[in-house]
Amino acid sequence: MPNLTLAELGAEIQANVRCALHEDIGSGDITAQLIPAERQARATIITRENAVIAGTAWVDEVFRQLDSRVSVLWQVADGERASANQVLFHLEGPARALLSGERSALNFLQSLSAVATRSQHFADMVRGTAVKLLDTRKTLPGLRLAQKYAVTCGGCHNHRIGLYDAFLIKENHIAACGGIAQAIASAQQIAPGKPVEVEVESLAELQQALDAGADIIMLDELSLDDMRKAVAITAGRAKLEASGGINESTLRTIAETGVDYISIGSLTKDIKAIDLSMRLSL
Repeated sequence: MPNLTLAELGAEIQANVRCALHEDIGSGDITAQLIPAERQARATIITRENAVIAGTAWVDEVFRQLDSRVSVLWQVADGERASANQVLFHLEGPARALLSGERSALNFLQSLSAVATRSQHFADMVRGTAVKLLDTRKTLPGLRLAQKYAVTCGGCHNHRIGLYDAFLIKENHIAACGGIAQAIASAQQIAPGKPVEVEVESLAELQQALDAGADIIMLDELSLDDMRKAVAITAGRAKLEASGGINESTLRTIAETGVDYISIGSLTKDIKAIDLSMRLSL
């Protein structure tokens, strides 16, 4: 499946930000009203730890929606590595808007940069192999597209976006359909042209999926030896994806079996927000 691009996300970013500002500001920022409306300010935002940056467009949109007079002056771009204590961006404009938007803007940036940083860490681990690391649907509700975009900023790739853009036929689907061949045939009839992926738990099931014309075959917790055999058996007739129980200690070895993809839920679900700091000056 193709990776998400920022150009595709305009409406999504606007909606994400509207929701975040409504959640945080509600009927109005009563603390910001302590500051005279005409007062101008400048702010500097730094990262307190090494990070791969993602989410700049969400920050821009926060201040665009709050007050178009705010200028956001970036020192980094999405996908770039930043070092601890490095300046990420400056803000200039009405002090009230800078303070009202601070938490929403930094929430987006710290969370999406965390995804990008983790993704880059895993991408670095398989550098030199041909494998592509994929995200999953294990994302924060309402922020799936944002997180999947951040995955690409870190050098990994997007799996299907949801339940609508590709088939992923798992054990329960196979049982309900009466078998692997029947499930794949039905999928090809329901939505011709949509990618059809099927999960298998043995080499025998792999052969069934190949014979039925699956586009992608997910090898669910197969041994390393069986993964290597699967690559040889498949011989390019379908793409192979390794999944299940994959961690830092096993990732490189699995990548070297020759599978095409490895899907890793922890790219988006097991993240720790990047520590950011904003300092205001009048």
